[in-house]
Amino acid sequence: MTRHPRSRGYTLVELLAVMAVLGILAAAALPMAEIAVQRDRERELKHALWEIRDAIDAYRRATDAGGIAGKPGETGYPESLESLVSGLADPKVAGRTHRFLRRIPRDPFAVASVPAAQTWALRSYQSSAERPRPGADVYDVASRSERIGLNGIALKEW
Repeated sequence: MTRHPRSRGYTLVELLAVMAVLGILAAAALPMAEIAVQRDRERELKHALWEIRDAIDAYRRATDAGGIAGKPGETGYPESLESLVSGLADPKVAGRTHRFLRRIPRDPFAVASVPAAQTWALRSYQSSAERPRPGADVYDVASRSERIGLNGIALKEW
């Protein structure tokens, strides 16, 4: 049986068909990859919010228990996010410092060049939930992102 030199390999039409199928599959997979990245960033945002809010609540509990010296007229909430990291002296035990965070988590939707503490929108105890505003203390935090989450709720409302 003799072989013709033209019988080897694939034809141009076959190669173009394979390339078209691969292009269609890649185009279908790209949105799925974008959704996976969005989901990961939202999971990271949710974890960061829980971590900061837990630290704020722990600060308040320590203030109520007398573990942190508060000034008269203060709400018992931290003055800034940085005070959760730097810590405050315990008035009951000399040399003891209460720290509530190792570091301030970043908002994963914020610009990377902005310091972590500035990536969050702050709400003071005196401001309402409908119109959150910063003030003399940090009662709550939220994302500054204008994006809408995969659940249909704006990230800044989480």
